[in-house]
Amino acid sequence: QVQLVESGGGLVQPGGSLRLSCAASGSIFSVYDMGWYRQAPGKQRELVARIDIGGSTNYADSVKGRFTISRDYPKNTVYLQMNSLKLEDTAVYYCKVDIMQRDRRQVLMWGQGTQVTVSS
Repeated sequence: QVQLVESGGGLVQPGGSLRLSCAASGSIFSVYDMGWYRQAPGKQRELVARIDIGGSTNYADSVKGRFTISRDYPKNTVYLQMNSLKLEDTAVYYCKVDIMQRDRRQVLMWGQGTQVTVSS
């Protein structure tokens, strides 16, 4: 069994910063792609940023230059540093992780979601 635990959401003023974390634990053989998605009320879930096993990243155009995704390989953790937050960044943020378990089964897992609210 593998678990994902997200943390770091909250309420922040426009222009502020937040850092999200998502840690995978359990019966893990290897962790491949890790990513962050978000879903605002009434909108579809969208990719925010992703990082592959080699460290290559890609970002949604709306967050380029403001958000940074990174990962800690030994801790199987992905981070999203969010700077210069805007009102339109308000959403529930979900991590998504591609994992090969020790039994060699590959699974795609989603975190439980963490609320990010940008408001003055």
